[in-house]
Parts: sequence; structure tokens; C-alpha cells
Amino acid sequence: MYLHTGHQIAVSPDTKYFAVDWLGLEVTRATLGIIGMGSIGYRVAQRARAFNMRILYHNRNRRRKEEEEAVGAHYCAEMEDLLQQSDFVMLIVNLTSETHKLIGKKELGLMKPSATLINISRGAVIDQDALVEALQNKVIRAAALDVTYPEPLPRDHPLLNLNNVIITPHIGTATVQAIRMMAEEAIANMLAVLNHQPIPSEVFPK
Repeated sequence: MYLHTGHQIAVSPDTKYFAVDWLGLEVTRATLGIIGMGSIGYRVAQRARAFNMRILYHNRNRRRKEEEEAVGAHYCAEMEDLLQQSDFVMLIVNLTSETHKLIGKKELGLMKPSATLINISRGAVIDQDALVEALQNKVIRAAALDVTYPEPLPRDHPLLNLNNVIITPHIGTATVQAIRMMAEEAIANMLAVLNHQPIPSEVFPK
């Protein structure tokens, strides 16, 4: 939020001086709660450790002890425990019937008033009406969303008019290198099928 608003202040023709009491929150030593500790979630934890963050995670399956220790992550069997303790909550889950509106009014109410919700998974993982209400009423401090439902949001959606939310257009993997790696992975999977070999990134149907 401070980056976005700070940019507006810096470039505004009305700016005469920078306020000295305009303060944000430290990431260093803050608590990061990761919901969905798959391969992406684990890489986020690796990066968060460089900031000396306390890392909590909730996942369907607990990671091996060695993996937890490698990033200093602590497992929360109950998502509610993670929500209550985290300064930043990051959603990195697949969208399924179980995760649809995983974060709603109840879950937002469990979070700290100073907490920030970050969604890099799918928009429908959050109940957006409940999120608007929580942001308007300062139930949580802020939200950062790379995904919404739908995409893009209707131009009159209330999320677009709040000053404590930042929205990016689903660009979490929008780099030349990432797109190239995804294409190479897709090709490797297709070649494996054609050659009757094990599929490197097989997704098992339920």
C-alpha cells in the first residue's frame, strides 16, 4: 500500500514536502502465515527466511521435518491458529470445492487488525464481499491481490476504490523466464507421454 501511495505522493504536482511521520510496518521479524505450502509456498518460505520472518504454514499434508527446519517453518494444523498469529497471510492454494471462499467473514475476523492479506492463488479463494467489508471497517489493515473474481473486476467494483488494497493483473508468473520455463515443462510432459515414459509433472485426476 505504501509503495503505491508513495509513488502518487512523489509524482503529484501538489506535493510540497514529504511527511516525516508517514510510517509503514517492518517485514523483518514479522510473522508470515502461508496457506498452501506446495512447491510455490515453499519457495516463498525460502525467500521470507532471508528477512528473518517467523514462518507459519497450514497445508493438507505436513512437510517433512527436514523441510520445515530448512526454512524455519512451523506447522499449524488449524488454519485459525495461523490467522490469529500472522502479520501477513499469503494464500497459495489451488481453487477447489474445498478452497472456494476459504477466507470469508469469520476468517477475516480472526486476523489481526494490523494484518495484511495477500492472494496469489485464485480470486474465488476469498469471499470478495466479505473482504470489501473487512477493508472498509479496518477489520484488517490491508490486502494485496494478484487475482480477483472475475478478472478484471467490473470498473465499479468497490475494491477498486479502497486505499488499503493494491491489485495487480494476475502477473505473478509474467516474466519472460517464467513463461519459457512453463512452456518447456509442458513440452517435456508431452514428450514423456508420446514416448510412454513417466510424466514429470503429472496431475492425478480425483
